[in-house]
Amino acid sequence: MATVKAVMGNLTVAERQVLTAVNSGASSLSFVGSGFIVLCYLLFKELRKFSFKLVFYLALSDMCCSFFSIIGDPSKGYFCYAQGYTTHFFCLASFLWTTTIAFTLHRTVVRHKTDVEDLEPMFHLYVWGTSGVMTVIRSIANNHEHLSRLGTWCWAQTGHTGKVVHFITFYAPLWGAILFNGVTYFQVIRMLNNATRMAVGMSERSYQPDPRSDMKALNRWGYYPLILIGSWFFGTINRIHDVIEPGHKIFWLSVLDVGMAQLMGLFNSIAYGLNSSVRRAIYERLDLLPEWSQRWLPKSSKSRGQQQDSELVSLKIQDQQ
Repeated sequence: MATVKAVMGNLTVAERQVLTAVNSGASSLSFVGSGFIVLCYLLFKELRKFSFKLVFYLALSDMCCSFFSIIGDPSKGYFCYAQGYTTHFFCLASFLWTTTIAFTLHRTVVRHKTDVEDLEPMFHLYVWGTSGVMTVIRSIANNHEHLSRLGTWCWAQTGHTGKVVHFITFYAPLWGAILFNGVTYFQVIRMLNNATRMAVGMSERSYQPDPRSDMKALNRWGYYPLILIGSWFFGTINRIHDVIEPGHKIFWLSVLDVGMAQLMGLFNSIAYGLNSSVRRAIYERLDLLPEWSQRWLPKSSKSRGQQQDSELVSLKIQDQQ
């Protein structure tokens, strides 16, 4: 087999090996990044607030998606089906959890509601239920006679119906989540901008909040929807191209598709997880180390941990309870 030029579409064995390496490398980075956030939540009790609990569920979904992307064995039927089911389920769950974070932020900042913790059971039903239903629908609609197990992917449908079902059960919810997050964060940022201008204009106190910190927070929230867009833009284009020209794969587009999609967990862990609360918890533990070991740490680490307190408004929810 090693000497035979196997083709998936028009991709050679060597090209598929490159894609396999990209998939494994990117998935490993996401697994490590997501695992770090999960570990922080489990180790640091001060992070076990409702706001960061949503980030924990997001990181857990990303970690599972990355894990099964790495271990899936396309050469064995049952392992291949397991990889297909689990990666589809947990990737769906990942970007659905981002919508719950956006919803929580909007409900707290824009609608001034404090009942977000009461909605946690509904969040679980929404995320896991939707992911399960979409995964089952895709499984039922799959034509297993046309199920491809080539390269590093499973559930790669070669039939037209299977491709359409894949688009409906995965990419439609994905871009729905992107649209929802974009609109939600736009409303939150606009609300906070207006509130900041009113506070500055009406306040006569000597103390004023640091506008640079607020603007940094606003800019960071604006990037959240771009994570999903950047992670799945090339995958969406690749799926559309595959429907229009089946059997004709573009290698560079496939590399971007696989690499960016599998890095979603890493992007989420950096954007959602590495906020000021997490850094502060880490720096506080570092302060407990012996003095000789602290010499190897950056001198500004402590000050950085104490400066940025408003990077994520959802983390302020805990102060209202």
